[in-house]
Amino acid sequence: MESTHDRSLHAWQEIVDTWVRTIGVRYFSELTNLGILMEEVGELARIMVRRFGDQSFKPHEKDDLADEMADVLFVLLCLANQTGVDLNAALAQNLEKKTRRDRDRHRSNPKLTTPS
Repeated sequence: MESTHDRSLHAWQEIVDTWVRTIGVRYFSELTNLGILMEEVGELARIMVRRFGDQSFKPHEKDDLADEMADVLFVLLCLANQTGVDLNAALAQNLEKKTRRDRDRHRSNPKLTTPS
């Protein structure tokens, strides 16, 4: 199998679609996948809170930040496939929107220019 490190989001959407249709049998419903996405975001939040916040890990608690981020992305790719969203195009358009909207906003925010 070729390297998977430099793939576009479009390529990942195709890879996930193939995986779901072969190994996963079929997509869960969109609402089920939305619930799964919320669960995965919660698991990511738990690790972030413990690693970068004030809480500590419980004994034997999972601490794989990259894996949790990948779980979130996997379910998001599933939802994009199910709803016909091209994430490459959506991300490009979203970044353009943020650039237009926030071109000067963050530079002029004293909270971001003052050392914390």
